[in-house]
Amino acid sequence: MKTKLTLRLEKEVIEMAKAYSSERGESLSQLVEKFFKVISSEKDSDITPLVKELKGFIKNAQVDESDYKKFLEEKYL
Repeated sequence: MKTKLTLRLEKEVIEMAKAYSSERGESLSQLVEKFFKVISSEKDSDITPLVKELKGFIKNAQVDESDYKKFLEEKYL
């Protein structure tokens, strides 16, 4: 059963997503549905290497803005 979902996104992101979905010949709804299926899939073969690396990264993490600032300082200074 299909159910309606409302998302609030930056206007630029929506425009990019619409262009991307149009190029692929898919509706934006189809694209979003596929994305959620992939990221919630337990089959690693369906997940891109980047998503595999990031999947579960933040789960139960105690990370805040100061951690991000510290990371950037260590990386770039």
